[in-house]
Amino acid sequence: MAIKATSVIEISRSAYKNNIKYLRDLFGSGVRISSVIKGDAYGHGVGNIIPLAEQQGIDHFSVFSADEAYAAVQVARQGSEIMVMGHINDDDELAWMISQGVSFFVFEVERLEKTIALARRLGQVAKVHLEIETGFNRTGLVLSELERVAGLLVAHGDVVRVEGVCTHYAGAESVANHLRVNQQIGRFYGAVQTLAGAGVGGLTRHTACSAAALTYPETRMEMVRVGIAQYGFWPSQETFIFRYQDDLQRGRDLKRLISWKSRVMAVKEVGSGEFIGYGNTFLSNRPMKLAIVPVGYANGFSRSLSNNGHVLIRGKRVSVLGNVTMNTITVGVTDVPGVAVGDEVVLIGKQKGQAITVASFCEMSNQLNYQLLARLPEKIPRVVVR
Repeated sequence: MAIKATSVIEISRSAYKNNIKYLRDLFGSGVRISSVIKGDAYGHGVGNIIPLAEQQGIDHFSVFSADEAYAAVQVARQGSEIMVMGHINDDDELAWMISQGVSFFVFEVERLEKTIALARRLGQVAKVHLEIETGFNRTGLVLSELERVAGLLVAHGDVVRVEGVCTHYAGAESVANHLRVNQQIGRFYGAVQTLAGAGVGGLTRHTACSAAALTYPETRMEMVRVGIAQYGFWPSQETFIFRYQDDLQRGRDLKRLISWKSRVMAVKEVGSGEFIGYGNTFLSNRPMKLAIVPVGYANGFSRSLSNNGHVLIRGKRVSVLGNVTMNTITVGVTDVPGVAVGDEVVLIGKQKGQAITVASFCEMSNQLNYQLLARLPEKIPRVVVR
């Protein structure tokens, strides 16, 4: 017997292909794209996105932590590279990455020293990227540490190979951070010169996330780490506006990959003056027809959408009535003829010319695109469609 989930997330192959073409046309053939797949590929599913990316010729993937690297290694084909940008729990994880050829950021001298010792013990070469602190003030080697780092790398070049040098910008998606970002760019170039002068040069430079790559051409360098843009989302409204005129002239745009769908599980009618659902947050002011949908806050449909959210049924936008519960929502379908059990319900996506975008969904729930996508539960099946 086939057991089905109460909702499904569809991932569009053609939209992904469009987005990679968009990015390649913008960046040029000399810029390598690293697909950022942290947070289960921003909620799209690592198992879906890595094969889609590899089909488009992408062979470099960025994750946050060792456990995400492990998940990526299980999916990626031989020859694709995995890079850990953040957390490593312990020596066992570090040793595993060295043995698997997974590269990782070095943002502390202590991590570099530990890497050298482990690589020598394993008799293998560790692949590292030097992260430079340029003003984000999260992780990164400060400028005063670079000569010491370079000395260690030169002395232990037989067990450590530097794959690249990088940094992360503090808000390239907003013009309010323009001065700060430009200061970071200058500091990064200074750090690269310092490393080269100390004998560590000719490195792949990668500093740009989606926002920086889209709005600061000088940050693209040899490689960019593209996260949310590959999934069809703009890092911010400002980023979209920055690119809008040029994209309009060239007839191109990013396309969202993701659709979220469920089906009506029950239909019922209530009279005027009836409270709907828990508590007394919604009182019917006329006889109403209701549709119950088996998706609630346990499925990622925020409780803040109570009496505020919308879904699509039979090509009509209908409102959430009453409180979102753990497993269900109730929507009003009085003005939608013929609604029946089994009808498709679109939570995010398109239906008969109408659309609920992630952006509009986020505005209703007061969440960022990034936050909503990352919070879509892994238990919801992801299916790749055309």
